[in-house]
Amino acid sequence: MDKTLKIVGVGLGILLLLVMVLFYLFYNPSEYSIFPKCPFYSITGLYCPGCGSQRAVHQILNGHIISGLSHNVLIILLVLVLTYDAMVIAINKMLKRHYKNILYKATTTYAVLIIVILFWIFRNIDLYPFSILAP
Repeated sequence: MDKTLKIVGVGLGILLLLVMVLFYLFYNPSEYSIFPKCPFYSITGLYCPGCGSQRAVHQILNGHIISGLSHNVLIILLVLVLTYDAMVIAINKMLKRHYKNILYKATTTYAVLIIVILFWIFRNIDLYPFSILAP
């Protein structure tokens, strides 16, 4: 029963991911008010590290990579981290290995945190070249 529950859970997760991808593919967050707005930006008027991510995902899914990255270039880091994590998990599962995931090391966590915080600060500086980081 436990294995069946896992399979159903994974299947539902994949279905949900597919629905979300299709939703962002066909609906532009810039044009529809159904997408959530950033609460941090709404309160402070400052961009958070995630601001522009929904528009970036929409643009990238529609093949407009440069336009997507102009909304939030930090999405590259997100894709790299998620891809690496998924690959390590898949390799360990399929090959019955125990490769260490460097994402679980404190040094890696601090490095990612520093990158995100610096991005957060730099994208709110209204001077070139920092201003190109704003969504």
